Amino acid sequence: MTVSTSLIKELREKTGVGIMDCKTALKECNGDIDGAIDYLRKKGIATAKKRGGRATSQGQVQSYIHAGGKIGVLVEANCETDFTGKTEDFTTFVKDIAIQIAATNPYAIDRERVPDDILEKEKEIYATQARESGKPEKVIERIVEGKLKKFFSEACLLEQPFVKNPDITVQDLLNDMIAKTGENIVIRRFVRFQLGES
Repeated sequence: MTVSTSLIKELREKTGVGIMDCKTALKECNGDIDGAIDYLRKKGIATAKKRGGRATSQGQVQSYIHAGGKIGVLVEANCETDFTGKTEDFTTFVKDIAIQIAATNPYAIDRERVPDDILEKEKEIYATQARESGKPEKVIERIVEGKLKKFFSEACLLEQPFVKNPDITVQDLLNDMIAKTGENIVIRRFVRFQLGES
């Protein structure tokens, strides 16, 4: 089923959820707005967006050491209350994020934190590759957009498939945790060390 942009826009205005998530929800619910809202609620996405602005000053720093001491990760995740920050679920979540970072070596937490110079360099590389393979100028921009999407899904932690369940992204995992705790949760920062890296 194809979903109209006006329907996607309407759902986005009602929920504050991203365009792709709205489109998926509407497809799953055959264009029914109320059904799509329920679908997003179940997924925890709508709740996560609403809580996004609330202050997060509690949480945990967790570490993960892998491969006989050859890779190490420190990650900080924050929540709203000390109570949630001390739960077993929250601890497991932060440890899973540390394992994710060790396994996938993301460049940044999200798109907004990828430096502009890196983005421009990637765009330039993709455009050059497309030109050298003989693609017409009018399709190069679309090719670059497609390759950037793939770049973000590898370089941005929240867009990566979750290593323990590749059917969901790290963002989905975060949204589930927000829905479960009823609190805003953010992955604040991380650092990854690999033996011998400069």
